[in-house]
Amino acid sequence: MGHREGGATVVEMALVMPVFLLLLIGVIELSLMFFANLTMQYAVREGGRYAITGLSDADPNVSNQQRYQAILARMKTSSVGMYAKVAPVITTNNVTYTDSSSYNAAMFGQAGDILVIKLDCAWPLATPLLKPFFKDGKYRFTVAVTMLNENYAGVN
Repeated sequence: MGHREGGATVVEMALVMPVFLLLLIGVIELSLMFFANLTMQYAVREGGRYAITGLSDADPNVSNQQRYQAILARMKTSSVGMYAKVAPVITTNNVTYTDSSSYNAAMFGQAGDILVIKLDCAWPLATPLLKPFFKDGKYRFTVAVTMLNENYAGVN
């Protein structure tokens, strides 16, 4: 009698396990989506906080430091690796920069300007269960920050 019940348990587990694993992976994927959103919000806020100071010392190019490169470097560092994964499109003060070749020194404004940084991000989904619910199988989200540039004349 015990042998027959053991076989039924294996069959039941074989039927239930794939559904359970799919749901578990879906929950993990949703958690990663929210983590990416929160991480990118933190990164854009840190980039904005750095931008309003007028400093450029975070630029990895120490021989010719540029403010905009330093701000981008601060955002990338603060994103804990998510920046490259979500491939953000940057908009500052209503000007959209679609690729890194269009970045320039004026993109984060001057002293006294109101600075708006917006990142349009796309998180690629791995779970087939969730892909049909999102355009192109990507979770798209926007994070933004608005701050006032300080009077940083003469600051490097």
